[in-house]
Amino acid sequence: MSVINPFDQSVIDTVPRGSSADVYAAISSAVRGASVMAKLPAHRRYTILKRAADLMAEKADDLAETITREEGKVIAEGRAEVQRAIQTITLSAEESKRLHGETVPLDAAPGIVSQFGFTIRVPVGVVAAIAPFNFPLNLVCHKVGPALAGGNAVILKPAGDTPLSALKLTEILLEAGLPEEAIQTVTGSGGEMGDAITGDPRVRKITFTGSMEVGDRICRNAGIKKVTMELGSNSPLIIMSDADIEKVAAATVASGFSNAGQVCISTQRVFAARAIYADLLDALVRPTQEFNAGNPFDEDVKMGPMIRQADAERVESWIAEAVGQGARVIAGGDREGTLHTATVIADALPDMLISREELFGPAIAVSAFEDIDDAIAKANDSRFGLSAGIFTQNVDWAMRFAQEVHSGNLHINASPQWRADVMPYGGLKDSGMGKEGPAYAIDEMTELKMVVFHLGA
Repeated sequence: MSVINPFDQSVIDTVPRGSSADVYAAISSAVRGASVMAKLPAHRRYTILKRAADLMAEKADDLAETITREEGKVIAEGRAEVQRAIQTITLSAEESKRLHGETVPLDAAPGIVSQFGFTIRVPVGVVAAIAPFNFPLNLVCHKVGPALAGGNAVILKPAGDTPLSALKLTEILLEAGLPEEAIQTVTGSGGEMGDAITGDPRVRKITFTGSMEVGDRICRNAGIKKVTMELGSNSPLIIMSDADIEKVAAATVASGFSNAGQVCISTQRVFAARAIYADLLDALVRPTQEFNAGNPFDEDVKMGPMIRQADAERVESWIAEAVGQGARVIAGGDREGTLHTATVIADALPDMLISREELFGPAIAVSAFEDIDDAIAKANDSRFGLSAGIFTQNVDWAMRFAQEVHSGNLHINASPQWRADVMPYGGLKDSGMGKEGPAYAIDEMTELKMVVFHLGA
């Protein structure tokens, strides 16, 4: 199947269109690989992953260009993703040396005096990693890195639109010394192969990033196995009356439109205190108009195309629906093919699609609130809960935000689109369950076994 450049629709390359038979063969190989990995010492796993990170650094330019060609983000963002991916693999390497159990004070229970207990942590076996298109290298690394660090084998299913970065990572891992059957990368349609991957009982852990609807199907099909679900969002940003409007406008634009808005934690719903609402709208217009869309390899372009024309058309239709229900477009709103301009929508209402669902495109919906209670209620009026932000100098407002907003990631004086690869990352409600971040993911990709010595028996 063809891999298409979303900017000019040229064919970059072709990859195999995998079938359920290919999946079965790959899992069979991964089962053998899991036995090899379980016997691999922690220091050897560290050495392999650290070598992979070094090779990624050597190949950084090629990896960045591959990301931009197949995904469409501007080359500066492609380069930044490569550097983050190197850190993710490096962090995973370090975590391979930190897996440990602990002693359990069994004598803390009444009547127990002759037992000594401790835990040990072991690999789950085969991990299925199903990755999205929008970060085709770093989000793959967030799944593959901790899985290998924990001593597992991996079945990797990259997004059908962006498989090339994952294939290059696979080659790098093998070049770094990873046992051949420790990673199996299958390319093709998720709709055709997904059930075969997730429903196979030999897969003991699934880590998935994508839409809530697909995540729900995976969980229903998975059966008894561990799952991590990183799903959708429509992240809110609260702007209190004491915020610096110019700084807020710059942060809002950067977090709403980078990667053409195709980020799980993009700023989508902006709630401004009524006293500063008009001033904020004015401040958003110029930086939004300057966030130009075009050829992602042009260093002067700030935003590339959306991944598919159908997605750009969907964004266009949601904006039209909002306007039809009384909202105003104050900047942007145009589309040409896969290129959609950065767009600000004023006077958004909570029942509009652009407020209720995940847009995953370059538009933000702005509305006013009356007080902190109203702001928190509006932020929580969503089935999603992945990331949220607030701008304020008031500590009481900031603490109420942290305690009362239903989100897995909470940012004070920053936009919701902020992530360090070292931190625990995951959502609440329909945004999923489980955590990424190598130190946290590795726990979910291993099992804890309890050992009890009965002394004197």
